[in-house]
Amino acid sequence: MNKSISNISRRYQRLMLMLLILFCISGNVSAHPMPNSVVFLDIQPGKVFAELQLPLNELELAFGHQVNQHPEALVSRLSPELKSYIISHIHPVSKDGKTWTVSVEDLLVQKIPASASGPYYELHAKVLMIPSQGESTREFDLNYDVIIHQVVTHFALISVRQDWETGLYGEKPVELGVISLDIRSNTIFPFKVNLAEGGIWKGFKQTVVLGMHHIAEGTDHLLFLLVLLLPAPLLVNRKRWGTFGGWRYSWVRLLKIVTAFTIGHSLTLIAGALGLFTFPSQMVEIVIAFSIIISAIHAFRPVFSGKEAVVAVGFGLIHGMAFAGTLVNLDLDIYHLGLSILGFNLGIELMQLFVIAAVFPWLIILSKSKLYSIIRISGAVFSTIAASGWMVERITQNPNFITVLTQRIVGHAPWLILFVAVAAIASLSINIVSKFNRKNEFSKAVET
Repeated sequence: MNKSISNISRRYQRLMLMLLILFCISGNVSAHPMPNSVVFLDIQPGKVFAELQLPLNELELAFGHQVNQHPEALVSRLSPELKSYIISHIHPVSKDGKTWTVSVEDLLVQKIPASASGPYYELHAKVLMIPSQGESTREFDLNYDVIIHQVVTHFALISVRQDWETGLYGEKPVELGVISLDIRSNTIFPFKVNLAEGGIWKGFKQTVVLGMHHIAEGTDHLLFLLVLLLPAPLLVNRKRWGTFGGWRYSWVRLLKIVTAFTIGHSLTLIAGALGLFTFPSQMVEIVIAFSIIISAIHAFRPVFSGKEAVVAVGFGLIHGMAFAGTLVNLDLDIYHLGLSILGFNLGIELMQLFVIAAVFPWLIILSKSKLYSIIRISGAVFSTIAASGWMVERITQNPNFITVLTQRIVGHAPWLILFVAVAAIASLSINIVSKFNRKNEFSKAVET
């Protein structure tokens, strides 16, 4: 009878634990109001970074020190003890049984506001796990019992946040499962990490896609280049933009500006990604917005006619600093970083060329008409207003109505391009009809 009651009790405990785990998994992994841990894995060839997010109230029960009192000073008080504790409870093992080396790279206490009972604190630990030479990081057993070894109701959600070989870059972590105490055996079993097959080619292709997405979402980068190209088909007449300079003239100026911008941003992208320089991101973003205003002024009146390529190189250096931040965050070895730089830059260029190919031919056609003056000035005014809003937002760190409105307008960019294309076709048709009529009138005049 007692044995039967014991079995029912165990089944009830297991059921309650599974319901708790499923409830937490169904929510967002990065925001976990329940006192569970989260482990984010960043997979790289040759090493794995794990970011542990440990609630202090639960850690205190397992660690044996008062970590939840004065949490802001926790790292300075107990850093060596915390590192030693974490290392002693993480033991990755290759599938052939070889153990990995484990070290704690960084500790940081974070205040988490999203909780029903009010804010609480977490310890974020960056752990480096390195297998033996030649061992794969795509399949291994993770022996992990931080907190769980003492707090039997605690569990850890395991997710892959970054995986270069499959093109996962942290935007949407992939959940792998849960580490918890098995109540039947009173054992914490190793968590088996078995990732999808990846490779160099797949990883490279995804960096190209990453570069394309980055420039597609980087409205400010594209706007700078497009506004700089607005007056490219035009000649200068008495310090004003004049008439159409011809197809060859237009394409040569386009080639010079785009090539110069590419050289500029490629240099600082490479330097920044390799860690040769560090750039203050806020200042870089402000200068990028300022560069749009400069190119808009030039689109309104020629202030540096004939020197557009020089300006494109100069501001391209600034834009490249912003591009570099994406690759620095990947924290790759030199070989994979080199491939990422190449693929990312290639993706940027492909998207730039796609946008230019979708817009510039129509601008050349329209530049022959009187309508182009309205389009050029309207583009300059819109760019100035949008860039001013971005500058204010980046200085104050708060969005404003201009940036919100700009984002809505940019969301209709395909329709704007379609409008320009229709206007260009209509203008071309009118010119063709006009020339045909003049030719007929001339023929009739000759006959009479």
